[in-house]
Amino acid sequence: MKNLGKKGKDQITGFEGIITGRCNYLYGCTQYCLVPKAINGETKNAEWFDEGRIKIIGKGVAPEEVKGDKDGGPNRDCPR
Repeated sequence: MKNLGKKGKDQITGFEGIITGRCNYLYGCTQYCLVPKAINGETKNAEWFDEGRIKIIGKGVAPEEVKGDKDGGPNRDCPR
């Protein structure tokens, strides 16, 4: 969980974003969700990538900075 909130980059596609989720699969695969920065106020879809493809490239955001009053989960961008 140490990478949640950090800025990551997929080393194959160059896709960049803040790591907002981690998924561990029964058969050993771990994936991270990268949420890209909005451009001109328009958000883009998050994408999931295998752990080995992600390179940490920045500090990102601390979970405490974006935590709401109530705990919640993703309402979109779930692993698919």
